[in-house]
Amino acid sequence: MIVEHDHDVLSDHSTGEEESRVEVTLRPQKLSEYIGQPKIKHELNVYIKAAQTREEALDHVLLYGPPGLGKTTLAMVIANEMGVNIKTTSGPAIEKPGDLVALLNELKPGDVLFVDEIHRLPKVVEEMLYSAMEDYYIDIVIGEGPTAHPVHFPLPPFTLIGATTRAGMLSAPLRDRFGIVEHMNYYTQEELTKIIFRSAKIFHTSIQDEGAHELSLRSRGTPRIANRLLKRVRDFAQVAGKQSIDSAIVKQALALLQVDDRGLDEIDRKMLLTMINFYNGGPVGLKTIAANIGEETNTIEEMYEPYLLQIGFISRTPRGRLVTPAAYEHLGIVYPSGKNS
Repeated sequence: MIVEHDHDVLSDHSTGEEESRVEVTLRPQKLSEYIGQPKIKHELNVYIKAAQTREEALDHVLLYGPPGLGKTTLAMVIANEMGVNIKTTSGPAIEKPGDLVALLNELKPGDVLFVDEIHRLPKVVEEMLYSAMEDYYIDIVIGEGPTAHPVHFPLPPFTLIGATTRAGMLSAPLRDRFGIVEHMNYYTQEELTKIIFRSAKIFHTSIQDEGAHELSLRSRGTPRIANRLLKRVRDFAQVAGKQSIDSAIVKQALALLQVDDRGLDEIDRKMLLTMINFYNGGPVGLKTIAANIGEETNTIEEMYEPYLLQIGFISRTPRGRLVTPAAYEHLGIVYPSGKNS
């Protein structure tokens, strides 16, 4: 589905009165409101100002990193800062070249085309993007058989923003055509605490410092998870008749949701315990783990493994995944003395 955002929403030409009336959403509208990713924000600020000074479209941007870190939000913030429209779509939604032509045909000079999951673009569409990105034109063939003839289709200067969780799956020719390539990092506890306070304010919910800190510890470095947990904890607090969310209600709610104090959920613990109990902590192949816990290998690789690697609970070896002493300690299991000796 293609969503066109109203120019009024994305334009930064609004009066002070209008701005005060605009309802703040969970997605920030400006770089100044965007919490976290300081390096990316600083670089984008420079590129956006330079493009505006030259009155040019911003160079094409590739954002990659684990899910839930704010790639889509950042794309909308970029369009907002540039004062242009944004069209959003996803790789699997563009099935044939005609779909891409229809999208590009609606763009005005400077507009942003945001393609989520860009690594899943069909090859024939991807190849058509090459000339569109570099020289702002596409060649399409109209008709069939003897009547078929090529048509040169010029395009206005536009900015393509691609988002992907798997940058390695992008072909080199496509990746090289992005002038700005940014890697989204996991968020720090301080950044997540700020996000939780901001979200709580939008939800008209009071949250105490300890409650926000406790939530940030369990959010796996990911704003999407922080906001999701905040919504669930708010439900528990409301039913319990609490005026404010404190650390006690957070602990109680997340214990019921089976999220522990490092943000590990049921699947994470199942994965670690399977490796420890059945395979002596590893090394274990990914397919074996997937078969044991009943999950797809892609799901483990994209959703569970990155965070467990990040916090040092598992390590990758040529022979498979290995549970680290830190994970044994967290699970309250004695690390075998003979291991790694």
